[in-house]
Amino acid sequence: MTRRGWIAASLSATAGPAQSIDERIRAMADAPPLSLTFPGGTAEACREWQQRFLNVLHKCLGPTPPPAKWSIASERVVNLPDHKRRELVLRAAGLPDLPVHLLLPNNGAKAGRHPGILALHGHGAFGHDSVAGIDTTEERRAAIAAANYDYGRQLVRRGYVVAAPCFTPFGVRLGDPKAYRGEDPCGVTFIRLQLFGKVLISENLRDSLWALELLAADPEVDATRLGCVGLSYGGRMSMLASAVSDRIRVAVCSGALNVMQERVRGRYSCGAQVIPGLLQYGDVPEIGSLIAPRPCLWEVGNKDGLMVQPWAGRAYERMQRAWAALGAADLLQIDRFEGAHRWNGEKAFPLLDQVLRPA
Repeated sequence: MTRRGWIAASLSATAGPAQSIDERIRAMADAPPLSLTFPGGTAEACREWQQRFLNVLHKCLGPTPPPAKWSIASERVVNLPDHKRRELVLRAAGLPDLPVHLLLPNNGAKAGRHPGILALHGHGAFGHDSVAGIDTTEERRAAIAAANYDYGRQLVRRGYVVAAPCFTPFGVRLGDPKAYRGEDPCGVTFIRLQLFGKVLISENLRDSLWALELLAADPEVDATRLGCVGLSYGGRMSMLASAVSDRIRVAVCSGALNVMQERVRGRYSCGAQVIPGLLQYGDVPEIGSLIAPRPCLWEVGNKDGLMVQPWAGRAYERMQRAWAALGAADLLQIDRFEGAHRWNGEKAFPLLDQVLRPA
């Protein structure tokens, strides 16, 4: 056999189809490093682990602190029968303006200082308007009804002061959707911000913490009694904000008990949830475990296709290790309800009242 013939025969015998990038990513997702998961143990071991994981989480996110100096512009005040809505814009040098709805009970000063809730929204055309219960059109009413989305309005009616910021790229911060030519604004925005060394979820975390500072500074709020709630992407951000800020005493994460390891295998597409490098160290359960031993409730609808078993169950089990190690196993709870991707509130409202409005 000639040398050329031998080479051709060798190639035909050993060469196969090249691995596609989809196949490669699926293989990586099947066995990510996850080098800093908490295996369980003592309270001391858990606290040490929490500090280590928090350090690498901050490394992945980059800078997220809210500005030290900022101003408040009031766009409008809407007086409603049972509460007042202040439509605000927070401004600071070098940062994009942050729209926030601040909802205040009408009984105001008569009741003393109120507990405060940071209420975070998920995907949707109306951003934070839905959480605040702005239902001025049929389309808006339908969006609220479909997901029981006005939990901010429900909470102010229960006597809480509520801050609901608008995330990027949603609601008034999206601009003209046609500019994206049918592409996902979350993915497009993530890629564009990367060119400037910025991470989309980090921008939204900073804005969450900024709105939390607004809430804590309000004269009608007791800054020692603050909670955080959210649905879908709002649930993810409720988890993340509560993980990095011990100002938050109780968290409710609705429609967000899923893991990036599962989603990146084929269904994942939301650039607003990407934390670069996360799967080197851990996943959603590890971020959630930073909330321990504070009370934390996860809402899971039995018809919610965004939370896939057995992944959701495994995620919850990983979080249980942290609460158990810290002697607070009963403070991590799950509300499995009949329904799809929506806010439930059946266990959430009593929990918030128990922690933030004790008898």
